[in-house]
Amino acid sequence: MTKVGLFGIGLDTYWGQFEGLLDNLKNYQRLIKEKIESFNATVVDAGMVDNPQKAREAADLLKSEDVEIVFLYISTYALSSTVLPIAQKVKVPIVLLNLQPVPQLDYEKFNALNDRGKMTGVWLEHCQACSVPEIAGVFNRAGIRYDIVTGFLRDDKSWCEIEEWVESSRVAVAMRNNRLGVLGHYYGGMLDVYTDLTKQSATFGTHIEMLEMCELKKYRDEVTEVEVQAKIKEFNTAFDVAPECEHAEIERAARTSVALDKLVKAHNLGAMAYYYEGEPGNEYENIVTSVIAGNTLLTGKNIPVAGECEVKNTQAMKIMAEFGAGGSFSEFYLMDFKDDVVYLGHDGPAHFAIAEDRVKLVPLPVYHGKPGKGLSIQMTVKHGPVTLLSVVEGKNDIFLLVAEGESVPGPILEIGNTNSRYKFSIAAKEFMNRWSEQGPAHHCAIGVGHLAGKIEKLGRLLNLNVVKIC
Repeated sequence: MTKVGLFGIGLDTYWGQFEGLLDNLKNYQRLIKEKIESFNATVVDAGMVDNPQKAREAADLLKSEDVEIVFLYISTYALSSTVLPIAQKVKVPIVLLNLQPVPQLDYEKFNALNDRGKMTGVWLEHCQACSVPEIAGVFNRAGIRYDIVTGFLRDDKSWCEIEEWVESSRVAVAMRNNRLGVLGHYYGGMLDVYTDLTKQSATFGTHIEMLEMCELKKYRDEVTEVEVQAKIKEFNTAFDVAPECEHAEIERAARTSVALDKLVKAHNLGAMAYYYEGEPGNEYENIVTSVIAGNTLLTGKNIPVAGECEVKNTQAMKIMAEFGAGGSFSEFYLMDFKDDVVYLGHDGPAHFAIAEDRVKLVPLPVYHGKPGKGLSIQMTVKHGPVTLLSVVEGKNDIFLLVAEGESVPGPILEIGNTNSRYKFSIAAKEFMNRWSEQGPAHHCAIGVGHLAGKIEKLGRLLNLNVVKIC
């Protein structure tokens, strides 16, 4: 559960002037707290900040509790001097909640009060918008980043935005606490895939663990027959195992899968990128040509694994996994100009939790561009809304590239690979050009659902630019 901060702001001068105003505003803040808690967040509520002294106390509390994000509830007009000290000390992203109690004031009832004092108190209970430009102006001049959610307390759209902020902060924490293993080396000559590992750690906070093939071999050599049979049973549960799969290949893949599980456990990995070739007939080649099934199982358990040592795409897959959207390893396969769709897929690993039907485990007589042969994954991403995500290492910075589209029915390439047909709100030609011009690697992560809003918020939290194609 993500720990988030909350505080309300008001003006203490009002409380003695308008009976019941403070109690009403505190009740609204309580409702906000309870609603945020329903998003699986721990809320540190610093209460109603209505003077500079309370601002210092709230800042100390939120700082000591190490919150990831702070929601600032503008309950009524408040002085910006009660806000600035908190933002300056806590130094985490701040979201201004400009939430009126109701979508529309009952003007007839309001004007019928016939008591200007009472009327002013009711108005102050609904004048959240009054302080928004003041706070924004001060934050702009102070160089403090912020975002705004404007709406009313029962506004579903506003709460959807707030929930996205909570979920994005949780994903940011997950990326910071993630341990990403690098097994083997890059696919030689695939220059777009190469990355600066220091930049990846600096950007996401991810720890990167360098792994050795000999350690994986050690675990594989230690695998028992009982473990192999248990893994084969898991294969049959997770996959639709094609009858033409040779028992020896299934057993070989199962033994490697058990070893991969042990490698992941030994290093407490939350993701992995891998590639290796080895001399023909070498034991390492035997291992690396039997990893796809095991790596797909790991990916389906939200421990994403990317081939060709595509570290950047492992990061994108991890983001998708943490959003609960899957995150399958993909590359562009071909374009269908008649149906205006783009095909993406890979020979694995895949995220079987987002498959349209049961994932097939099939034999491949040859891995294209790689040594050997073995088992591969055939699946189509669930039909419906999808999001493509790429972590792009540009000339000067790392940024997130995103596109929303649809996985649509139609013929696929039944070549023992994952591949699906995708349609976008712009023409396939335009999509291909605009996506490519951003300079991503040729891989991307695909997740189910439209996630651009969440990814844009994650970018804000990580101080990353987000480019949305469509």
